[in-house]
Amino acid sequence: MAGLLVTVMAAYLVSQDNLLIGGLVFLFASVMDMLDGAVARLKGEASTFGAALDSLADRLGEAVVLLGAAALFLSRDNDAGVMLAFLALVSSFSVSYLRARGEGLGVAMKESGLFTRTERVLVLTVGLLTGWLVPALSIMIALSVVSSAQRVHALWSNTRRKEG
Repeated sequence: MAGLLVTVMAAYLVSQDNLLIGGLVFLFASVMDMLDGAVARLKGEASTFGAALDSLADRLGEAVVLLGAAALFLSRDNDAGVMLAFLALVSSFSVSYLRARGEGLGVAMKESGLFTRTERVLVLTVGLLTGWLVPALSIMIALSVVSSAQRVHALWSNTRRKEG
């Protein structure tokens, strides 16, 4: 949860057009998030609820940073940028949702989809650090759509085999 709070700070910085510092804070929060599961397992404190809470925090973190980007674009009267931030959010959540839904149906989804959360965070971080937010969001959207299509195909082919 601390990582999510740091991510909220990053989102605020992004919304205030402080992309470099916002990107650095987001990078720090992302590293914190990547370590928390490993630390919990090392300490013997890992739990199913903790994993679910971590996944929720991951989604909320992505959403809040993209909300910060949308707020920045709104302040610049950049309607196309607002739409890109929204589409990045929807396409990103689609990738995560398809994995969760597939796994809920008993289909192994971890290996499907080339553009996972780690890659999305990396592209967004690079976009923030370089100030190339529009190209980063465009890449996120395109690769998230491809990844979603890959996951839909994996889900379809695996469920078809099970049902057929």
